[in-house]
Amino acid sequence: MSPSFAGGPHSARAAPGHGPAVSRQEFDALFEAVRTWGRWAEADRGAWNRVTAERVRRAATRVRSGTVVPMGLPWNTRVGPDNRKPAVHCMTDLGDVEPPEPSTHKDFIAADYHGKGVTHLDALCHIAYRGRLYDGRTASEVVDAAGARFGAVSALGALVTTGVLLDLPAVAGIHWLEPGQAVHAEDIVAAEKALGVTIGEGDAVLLRSGHVRRREELGAWDPDRGSAGLHVDAVPLLAERGIALLGADGDSDVRPSPVEGVHSPVHALAVAAMGVPLLDNLDLEALAVAAAEARRYEFLLVLSPLNVPGGTGSPVNPVAVL
Repeated sequence: MSPSFAGGPHSARAAPGHGPAVSRQEFDALFEAVRTWGRWAEADRGAWNRVTAERVRRAATRVRSGTVVPMGLPWNTRVGPDNRKPAVHCMTDLGDVEPPEPSTHKDFIAADYHGKGVTHLDALCHIAYRGRLYDGRTASEVVDAAGARFGAVSALGALVTTGVLLDLPAVAGIHWLEPGQAVHAEDIVAAEKALGVTIGEGDAVLLRSGHVRRREELGAWDPDRGSAGLHVDAVPLLAERGIALLGADGDSDVRPSPVEGVHSPVHALAVAAMGVPLLDNLDLEALAVAAAEARRYEFLLVLSPLNVPGGTGSPVNPVAVL
């Protein structure tokens, strides 16, 4: 089985599209089919409940060479079409504030990170569908100006599990998927076969579309208008496999959305229905090279978000260890 977007060995061929279109009624039926509400006592940890101590031990056996690959983008303070609200970094002490000796240098950082410019984790309180968060909690009752009382990033803690890289351009023999290219369930199955991996329960699935490479070679664009990512028809497969985390070098959703009236349908299905936190805006280029050299697309993944009580997520720099 070849992926639906396969091209020549050096092409970055035009995308056939983000469809097929999905009606709101069809999407609601899909939401009901994949939701896991009421499954776990620690509901605001969602699918991270799947990562037992035994799965952590098993993930540790994936380490062979000890190669460590960070996956966070550089802190981006420059405005652009994909960074309308740049992160902030400024110095607060140039060695002239506190008395010496020694002199000190300090800085301040801040970010409105739920965008396209910062690598970040989406906690379960970040997404509501039809007014409800994961596990059926009414968003207006548990999220207010002080933060979230359910599904906050502080409830998640750290995650150590098996990571699986689906390097879709490598499978297809192209440099990147074009913005607007949808990835379907059959593409995931084809990638598993080509890369010698099988997504299992409690795994973290990372989808490489080549977004970062395309940006480096062609320049920035507005990913809200067009980005490669999952079509909603791929989500039931991931739900069946029982994944714990989904991440991408975009934000996992194909854009434009194929679902009428729902701008981020994969977010709604993963976070609000399945309780699967998302990693957005990963830099998977170095990992793709390391995995190809090692001929292994499974690895130990380590993720530790900031402990922000009531927070909707966190900037992160996840690490893969091969």
